[in-house]
Amino acid sequence: MSLRVGIDLVRVSRIAESLEHFGERFLHRIFTDAEVAYATAAPAHTPERLAARFAAKEAAMKALALADGGIGWRQIEVQRSPSGDCSLLLHGDALAHARASGVTEMAVSLSHEGDYATAIVIVHGPPKPP
Repeated sequence: MSLRVGIDLVRVSRIAESLEHFGERFLHRIFTDAEVAYATAAPAHTPERLAARFAAKEAAMKALALADGGIGWRQIEVQRSPSGDCSLLLHGDALAHARASGVTEMAVSLSHEGDYATAIVIVHGPPKPP
């Protein structure tokens, strides 16, 4: 089976500046309602939570080879389970692309420390032809 990996690193302060400058318009252009609800539930942690999710969206676009696909940010959603584990939920064209590409599994891991947040996404799919 083939594996694809995407990784991204985001400055938390960059996300905080975007929040300050663009406010709700920034939030709802990039993040789903569920992502916004989770991130804003603890205001002191909002910028780092959003930065990690932004990194995950970028990493997913790389792993799914969607860089030039015109996929909207909200079509890739980070979900957090009660246990704290995160997963990706795809919508619209992102989901259609993943299905057409034969993606069978995706995994995501998020982390943040200081002014940086990072995410890695691994996508598992059908074997590549020889």
